Amino acid sequence: MIHSVTAASFLHAPHTSHTEQFIVAALRRAGVLTLSLVAEFDGIVVGHVAASPVTISDASGGWLGLGPLSVLPEHQGRGIGSALMHEALRRM
Repeated sequence: MIHSVTAASFLHAPHTSHTEQFIVAALRRAGVLTLSLVAEFDGIVVGHVAASPVTISDASGGWLGLGPLSVLPEHQGRGIGSALMHEALRRM
């Protein structure tokens, strides 16, 4: 379900290479998906956000990269992405 939501969310976005759904799957397979939250509406997954470890330029650890953040197009503009982001930041 997360794969479908992510693919649909970025389908018509001009700023993407349309690989976000594969990034989430690769992070999960590698066992490094630190955080994975979904948003549901009427029992259907309509949004997702992921977080995983990253290393910044000075090689210091303990950092997490947030994303991708996905919301189905028909549910965008309703605050779902903001709610996912706020909850992810709260948990991190």
